[in-house]
Amino acid sequence: MTAPKELRVSKDRKLLTVTFPDHRPFELPAELLRVASPSAEVQGHSPDQRVTVPGKRNVAILKIEPVGNYAVRITFDDFHDTGIFTWNYLHALGHEKEERWNAYLAELAEKGLSRDR
Repeated sequence: MTAPKELRVSKDRKLLTVTFPDHRPFELPAELLRVASPSAEVQGHSPDQRVTVPGKRNVAILKIEPVGNYAVRITFDDFHDTGIFTWNYLHALGHEKEERWNAYLAELAEKGLSRDR
């Protein structure tokens, strides 16, 4: 996957728009990026270790830093910053946004967790 031609954070810091060459822009909410962070803290080291992260409805993006020519590190206002979002991962999130979001909401409900705490 080639690098996006644009990464734009909204003024309220709640939305990242990713535009890849020859693709329509993907709008990725900060909450989805945070709860789907590719970090070991969230994803674990196996599918059994993956964590459902509650309470991130109002999370915002503090900064985005390049990692080589293949990814960015996103720092959120809860100071989570260990996930490295590769271009492939951002592209997958853009294409699978609805499915991943619905799966996240279902996990929260199943575990009795909330987007608010």
